[in-house]
Amino acid sequence: MATSTIRDMSFEVSWTEMRHGSKDDYERLGVLFSEHAQAGLVDNVVNMLELLKGPKLGYQVDRYTHSLQSASRALRADESVDLVVGALLHDVADSFAPENHSQAAATMLAPYVDEETHWVIRHHGVFQGYYYFHHTGGDRNARDAYADSPYADACAAFCADYDQNCFDPDYPTLPIDDFRPMLDEVFSRPPAVSW
Repeated sequence: MATSTIRDMSFEVSWTEMRHGSKDDYERLGVLFSEHAQAGLVDNVVNMLELLKGPKLGYQVDRYTHSLQSASRALRADESVDLVVGALLHDVADSFAPENHSQAAATMLAPYVDEETHWVIRHHGVFQGYYYFHHTGGDRNARDAYADSPYADACAAFCADYDQNCFDPDYPTLPIDDFRPMLDEVFSRPPAVSW
């Protein structure tokens, strides 16, 4: 099949039920979807992050600034591009999955970042609880359940260095444009897909 045929955006299947599709149909659909999704991926991620702009919810900065500040601190500490992007996006799911934002953010990042960064973002919520769970009737040591993980110390350090301390309105927080090249790099990687 010629590349020009595959990339023909006017292509449309003749069926209305997926069970009637052919191998050729699914090859064409796959290419069209992949190209469409990749073309807008970073913009969509930034748009989701921008949903965190607005009310401070009692903090001194909004969730958007908190996220930029987290990434700014990680970048200035010479962390890997994966961890900087993880820091930027660790709370991105607050607006649509507030009860499991850590897992949702980690799931979004999983195909693109290293295993350690994925684990850190996936578990940062419970590790962050060390700083406040005891004030809200929870167990501040809930993170101890993960002590055997090879990434537990990295997650504790992430929360100490790039999360619990990122509510400072006077911190020289970098703008989103400074992180676009890193977002482009991470999200342009061939995704590691597992079903």
